[in-house]
Amino acid sequence: MRAETETSFGEGNGIGTNDAAPDPGEQALPHGGQRLSRLGFPVKVMARDDLKSNDSRRAASNPHLGVSLGYVDAILDHLVRHDIRMYRMSSDLAPYATHPDMPQFHTMVRESRDALKALGDKARALDIRLSFHPSQYVVLNSPDPELVRKSTWDLTSQAEMLDLMELGPEAVLVIHVGGTYGDIPESRARWARVFPTLPEPVRRRLVLEHDDLRFSAADVLWIHNETGVRLIFDYQHFWCLNPEQADLRETLKAILATWPQGQQPKIHFSSPRTELREKVTIDKATRKKTVKPVAPIFTGHADFINPFEFATFLRTAQGLDFDVMLEAKAKDLALLRLRPDLLRYAPDVAGRFGLRATEAAQLEDQSDAVMVDEPMPGGA
Repeated sequence: MRAETETSFGEGNGIGTNDAAPDPGEQALPHGGQRLSRLGFPVKVMARDDLKSNDSRRAASNPHLGVSLGYVDAILDHLVRHDIRMYRMSSDLAPYATHPDMPQFHTMVRESRDALKALGDKARALDIRLSFHPSQYVVLNSPDPELVRKSTWDLTSQAEMLDLMELGPEAVLVIHVGGTYGDIPESRARWARVFPTLPEPVRRRLVLEHDDLRFSAADVLWIHNETGVRLIFDYQHFWCLNPEQADLRETLKAILATWPQGQQPKIHFSSPRTELREKVTIDKATRKKTVKPVAPIFTGHADFINPFEFATFLRTAQGLDFDVMLEAKAKDLALLRLRPDLLRYAPDVAGRFGLRATEAAQLEDQSDAVMVDEPMPGGA
């Protein structure tokens, strides 16, 4: 199922500048022109309230990475039962492992060497792609060297876990550029200066994502040109922040081309929140209640994936090769719903993920087992 791309690391130095290079994944493969893509989701399993993502006990209860790994092991069993082959682990997998005031937790990663290897062996045997997305408190472009030091420590700990799992280079650490500090060019340049100083395991695992408010796709492509760091394309962020008015497909091509030959890039996809919300205010003097509608915030993630929007994007990206991490609020429920939706509304796109018409009833059953599907008047 896995095939090598033809794009080498360092090609594609900007938006629209790599037209001479072949698109990643545009080779004739047995299942219809490109290798199968994975769908994944992050952290929390919402279809099963008995599956925890990490040991979340407070420090007084002595939480441990070993407990978290047992939880992830059970999650892998759940994933394979539903043929889900990509999962983002909790950034809190090793609780307090880098807390500066709790040295009693600092050795838990190495203490869990055998358990980490066993989990990595299982993930590889099941062909499940794993990754981390460290928290927003990991900031490498901060002017504060202490924050950079702490961020580097967090990244080093998570890179060590992936290395002890013996996972390949597609198991990555996804981070954002950080703050603008009033000067975007200098802030992105500071990130580029920090990158070569990072420990080798971190540089090898790190990938950089553009965001919805501060650093655009063009900004992270600039950083790639300076450092060689791999990049993540985020569909919703692209629409939220694109001051250069760059073309979607050309931007996607340029970002995918930052991944070395033989590695499957991945992207993030989410739909914006559009539902009506209400704000209730109470006058302190009169106690009168006022209800006002709240306009949607399009930088927010919707609970589920709009299948029409998803299919339109995938058709725009035809011939380009990548896995898709769904960043919907409903997590795995959104993935379980999207698959039968694709078979119903966009079977051409469903084939990209190995979904077949003969599986439609089974996939509907998996979705219906965890969600109520209420037909609307006039609906399908």
